[in-house]
Amino acid sequence: MSLIPVTILTGFLGSGKTTLLKRVLSEVHGQKIAVIENEFGEENIDNDILVTDSEEQIVQMSNGCICCTIREDLRETLQLLAAKRRKGMLAFDRVVIETTGLADPGPVVQTFFMDDEIAETYLVDSILTLVDAKHAQQQLDDRQEARRQVGFADQIFLSKTDLVSAEEVDALTHRLKHMNPRAPVKAVHFGEVPLSEVLDLRGFNLNAKLDIDPDFLKEDEDDHSHCGHDHGHHHHHDHAHGEHCSHPSHQHGRHHHHDDDVKSFVYRAERAFDPAKLEDFLGAIVNIYGPRMLRYKGVLHMKGTERKVIFQGVHQLMGSDLGPQWAEGEKRQSKMVFIGIELPRDILEQGLDQCLTD
Repeated sequence: MSLIPVTILTGFLGSGKTTLLKRVLSEVHGQKIAVIENEFGEENIDNDILVTDSEEQIVQMSNGCICCTIREDLRETLQLLAAKRRKGMLAFDRVVIETTGLADPGPVVQTFFMDDEIAETYLVDSILTLVDAKHAQQQLDDRQEARRQVGFADQIFLSKTDLVSAEEVDALTHRLKHMNPRAPVKAVHFGEVPLSEVLDLRGFNLNAKLDIDPDFLKEDEDDHSHCGHDHGHHHHHDHAHGEHCSHPSHQHGRHHHHDDDVKSFVYRAERAFDPAKLEDFLGAIVNIYGPRMLRYKGVLHMKGTERKVIFQGVHQLMGSDLGPQWAEGEKRQSKMVFIGIELPRDILEQGLDQCLTD
């Protein structure tokens, strides 16, 4: 049986999560969607849609969707939904989980890694982060939770762009790209965003991402999102020289008044990794810095296999599997992106360098 896709919806207070969820729960879209709502939410969807005092945790909607509040923990709620679906008591094709505006999406994502029963039933499709264009700069300055949500995202939606100038949207987009270079940023008006742009993005599963998007982790010519753009072009790259950004957008001080603690960097290497050394090093790093490592993923050139190794992790949990074969004539190189809070880039780069074969 195929896995049930899950979309995790996160975003700071007032960013439009509830507006989007109301649409999912009331619009005629022909899809059977289970929406799991975190009851500790600051703006409870129930008040508007579910005028009900029943103790029932799961409410069937008129358009075939179901709304479910988390009373215990997420794992139990997911198990309950899956059990009811197996018994034919509920019909749904996918799940959307709303996290509270103050939440770090990490533990939600980890639920799908850690529990075998959950992992065998559900598949994380993508993490969507909604960002309120009018208030985001202030929220990102003041609240680490808001910065973490950006770091976790596979897709970022900007709401309320009509309330700010084009320059402000541009500055915010640059800032978001600096924190998370791999999540597309798209301005949306919530009355109109097609559900096809919300569901089935296949952003989280790295293997699927590669099937769809062969350019994932390629160098973008216009990508101002990370410094040290040219590491991979030196035969043995000298990281010390790559630390200073030379992009024009950085020179003009665009980022200088926002030194966000959530940052990203890309590591590239052409020599193959030694699998045992890499495993030991990453294990040690995750032990120490795991809570600060939001998302990390990559395509690795490993000694001993003719196939690409696809690797990704969230906080302390990481996994890898074999991807497609390296094509004939394709340049074999490893590319990894790390997104986290004050990660020691130099320690990571030196450690990774030491895992390369001679």
